[in-house]
Amino acid sequence: MKKGKIRISSENMMPIIKKWLYSDKDIFLREIVANGIDAITKFKKLATMGEATEAEGEGYCVKISVDPDQKTLCVEDNGIGMSEEEVEKYITQIAFSGASDFLSKYEKAGGDGIIGHFGLGFYSAYMVSSLVEIETKSYKEDAPAVKWSSDGNSTYQIGECDRKERGTKIIMHIADEEKEFLNESNIKGLVRKYCSFMPYNIYVGYKGDGKDEPLNTTLPLYAKAPKDCTDEEYKEFYTNTFMDYDAPIFWVHLDMDYPFKLKGILYFPKVKNKVELERGKVKLYCNQVFIADNIKEVIPEFLMLLNGVIDCPDIPLNVSRSFLQNDRQVQRISKYITKKVADKLIGLFNDDRAKYEEYWSDLANFVKFGCIKDGEFYDKVKDIIIWKDIDGNYKNLKEFLGKTETDEATAENGVDGEKKDEKPKQPETVYYVSDTEQQAQYIKMFKDAGLNALTCDTFIDPHFISFVEYKVPDKVKFMRIDADVADALKGEDGAEDSALQEIFKKAIADDNVKVVTRKLKNSEVPAIINVEEYIRRYSEMGQFYGMTDGQIAKTLVINTANPVVARIKELPDDKQGFVAKYVYTLALLSFKKLSPEELNSYMADTLTLLGEYVK
Repeated sequence: MKKGKIRISSENMMPIIKKWLYSDKDIFLREIVANGIDAITKFKKLATMGEATEAEGEGYCVKISVDPDQKTLCVEDNGIGMSEEEVEKYITQIAFSGASDFLSKYEKAGGDGIIGHFGLGFYSAYMVSSLVEIETKSYKEDAPAVKWSSDGNSTYQIGECDRKERGTKIIMHIADEEKEFLNESNIKGLVRKYCSFMPYNIYVGYKGDGKDEPLNTTLPLYAKAPKDCTDEEYKEFYTNTFMDYDAPIFWVHLDMDYPFKLKGILYFPKVKNKVELERGKVKLYCNQVFIADNIKEVIPEFLMLLNGVIDCPDIPLNVSRSFLQNDRQVQRISKYITKKVADKLIGLFNDDRAKYEEYWSDLANFVKFGCIKDGEFYDKVKDIIIWKDIDGNYKNLKEFLGKTETDEATAENGVDGEKKDEKPKQPETVYYVSDTEQQAQYIKMFKDAGLNALTCDTFIDPHFISFVEYKVPDKVKFMRIDADVADALKGEDGAEDSALQEIFKKAIADDNVKVVTRKLKNSEVPAIINVEEYIRRYSEMGQFYGMTDGQIAKTLVINTANPVVARIKELPDDKQGFVAKYVYTLALLSFKKLSPEELNSYMADTLTLLGEYVK
C-alpha cells in the first residue's frame, strides 16, 4: 500500500465542503450516483466504438447499500472503472485542483451564489463521511484492481485490492453526527428526489433475487416525442412525479433541439383554492440529473405556479445566479418556455372555446398573474382573457364591449384608413361584480335595466383590473357595480329633494355618508349605497397594509321613485327618522356585511316594526 500527500491545502477545502453546503448536505448522494452513471455511459460509448467488450446481457446499474452496523453507505457501479494511474489523476490530482478552482469561484461569488455543486464531485462525500474508500477495477483487462482511501485530510493511501468486477465502489464511513444517512428509507427518499430520471437503473438494498425494483425511471416521459405519449401516460407521470392525485387540466410538452436543447412537460394543476395563488414546483434537470426546484433565472416566476419538469443540458450547473441572470442563452430559454405556454393557451382558446371556458376557473389566476409579471406574455394572451358576465356567459373585453376587429381598426385609423388626429376618446366604463351574493340587489337592478357587468371575484382581480387600466388607459376603466350605479340606472331627471335629504342625514348622523336623491328606473329599491371606485380602491389598499381603519366615505342614493320613500315626508316627525334609518340599513345590507352593532340595531328596529304589525 502506497501513501501520498495531497497537493493543495485541504484544510481550507474541507471546512467549506462540510459547512458551506450544510443545509444541502444530502446533495452528496446525487454527486456520487451521477459519477457512477457517467462511468457507465463512458463504458457503453467505448463498447460502441469497439474499444471495450460488453458481456452478454450486461445489466448496467448503480447499487446503493446501507450497513448501519458498520456505519457505511456504499454506491457501486459497473461502469468504466479506473486504473491506479487514473485514480491518481482523476481523484487525487484533478479532483483537488477542481476543488481549488471551486474555492476561488466561491470566494468571488461572495459565498452565496453557486447553483449546483457538480464541481465538488467525488469530494462531496466528505460532507457526511469521516473516511471514504474507493475500490475500482478498470475495463482494461491487464489493469489490477485498486483501493484508495482518505479521511479528507492531507494524506491518502492507494494500492491493489482483490476486486474482481469491472466498475467502482465508493464506501463512505458515515460520521457520527450524520446517522440519518444510515437509514435506508432516507436514502431511498434522496434517490427519488435527486435521481428519479437518471438513465440507468438505481437500486437501494439490491438482493439479486429477481424481485428488485429500480427506484428511478430511465426513460422519463418528457424525453419521448410528444406524438408518442398518451394522455394516460401524461397523467400517470404527473401523479408519480408530484404526488398529486388530482389530474391536471392539461399540459404543455416542450421539445426543442435548436438553437438550444430543452425537453420538459409543464402541467396546469387544478386550483384547490381560488383565493390564493398556490405555488407549484418546476423541477430543473440537466441530462436527467436533478439540479433544483424553481430556479427563477431560468423559469419565469409566474410559471412557477405550474408543476413541471424541464431538462436543459445547455444550462451551466455551477455558476453564479448573476451569470444566469445575464446569460443570453438562459434568457432565450426563458422566453421560449413563456412562448410555448402562451401558444398552448391561444390554441385552446381558438380551437375549443368551450373547453377553454371550462378550464378558465383553474387558469384565471395563473394567466392574470403572468400578465402582471411579464409584459410580453400579456401582449400575447390579452385577447384570450375572459370574464364571466352576470348572465353566466364568458366574454373577453372586446366581446363584452361589443367590439370587433373592424371597430378596433376604425377607432385607431379612421374610416379611410388614415390616422385620426382627434382628441382621445374617453375610456369606456366596464362595471364589475366582486361578490355575487353580497351585491345581488345591484345585479338584479342591472339585469332589470338591461345592463351587464363582469364578475371579478378572485383575490388577484383588484390588481389585475388596475393593471389593464394602466395598459390601455384610453380604452377602458373598471367600476364596481356599487360605485356609480345611480348614474347607470338613473331614470328621469328630477330636482334634488333637500327636505328628504335632511330627514336622512339627521337619522343616519354619520359625517362619512353623503345623501343625494335620484329618480331611478327601478322603483322597488328604496335606496342604494355608492362608493367612488378609486376612493374605495385606495381605502382597501391602505387597509391591507394596515394604514387605514377601513372607514370610507359613502353616498346614500335615495330613490324618489320608490313608494315608501315618496311617503316618508308625510309621516309624523317621530316616524320619519325611524323609517329613514331603516331604509339606510337596508341599503347597507346590500352593500356590505353589517358590523355587530349595525346588526343589533337592525334587529331591534325589525322587532319594533313587527310589534307595530301585530298590535
